[in-house]
Amino acid sequence: MKRKILPYKPYLKELARQLRQNSTLSEVLLWNELKNKKLHNLDFDRQKPLGSFIVDFYCKELMLAIEVDGDSHDYNFEPDVIRQQELETLGIRFLRFDDAEVKRDLLNVLRAIEAWVVEHRQI
Repeated sequence: MKRKILPYKPYLKELARQLRQNSTLSEVLLWNELKNKKLHNLDFDRQKPLGSFIVDFYCKELMLAIEVDGDSHDYNFEPDVIRQQELETLGIRFLRFDDAEVKRDLLNVLRAIEAWVVEHRQI
């Protein structure tokens, strides 16, 4: 199955690089568990430009975006909802976790991601 190529606004590339260099603690903790294909041999990108937006983590194979919500969003979730709805029209699916949840209960966050992968991955 050929993967769908999702275009993005070119100016987002530099912003994504800056976001990677200034990651929150929860993003770093989760990235350490997703990078290098540690989770089911899946390749995740960090701070991935998609369309007019940047998502925290993205797996092309599953068209899955993982978002860590919290301090960096100033608890203003309305723009996140609009952004998610727009990206979902491209076929992207989302998992969202709270910043504090990632910091305090990373094991269960990883279990939730793994359960989603097992349920949705096509062999």
